[in-house]
Order: sequence, then structure tokens, then C-alpha cells
Amino acid sequence: VQLVESGGGLVQPGGSLRLSCTASGLPLKNWATGWFRQAPGKGREGVAVISSGHGTTYYEDSVKGRFTISRDNDKDAVWLQMTNLQPEDPAVYYCAAAFADPEYRVGDPLDSEAYEYWGQGTQVTVPS
Repeated sequence: VQLVESGGGLVQPGGSLRLSCTASGLPLKNWATGWFRQAPGKGREGVAVISSGHGTTYYEDSVKGRFTISRDNDKDAVWLQMTNLQPEDPAVYYCAAAFADPEYRVGDPLDSEAYEYWGQGTQVTVPS
């Protein structure tokens, strides 16, 4: 199984980026998929998750209204549209997949421990 992220880069504050996640070895559309990020010196935090069942979405508070997670089942891809990027957003962004749908399991949908497969990450840089 391999998850591959793309779309990272450098963007000025207030700018936008769209990250994409694709997978080989598993049908991503049947797995809950999330985006997580890790900044230097900080722990990994959940950013956004989309369920496999009804496409229910979950967001970390600081990105609500700015980031949108979506999936394209035809392309078997998951996107993270990031707008109004701020100096607190730079990090390596990871895509991850979980078999357990957060709609039907107990616990925080953004808990990284629930995700079995991870990509290598893509760097997002926003100069301050």
C-alpha cells in the first residue's frame, strides 16, 4: 500500500494551495482519509478528515472556514483545498487512510492513532 501526496509548495500569507492524495494497493474511496500536519518541533496534528461512508467531514478548529477536504471517487483521490494560508500553517502535510469509518467508531476522528497507512508528506511553506 502506498499513499502519495502532491501539491505542496511555498505560498504567501493569504494564498491558496490544493493538496492531493492518491493511493495504490487499496481503494481510497473505501477508506476514511485524513490530512495531518507536523511542524518542526511540534507533534503531528489532525487537520481534516473525510469519512468513507457518507463523506462526512471533520476539521481542526483553526482551519475551519479556510480548508476544505473532499474526495473524487472516480479518480480515487482526496483533496485538501487550503485558502487564506497563514504563517501558523507551514508544516509537512500527510495523507493517511483508516479502515474504521469515524462515523461509526468511538473517538476523535482526527486522532492519528486510528490511521493505518500514511504517505511520505508534502511540504507547505508560508513565510511570515
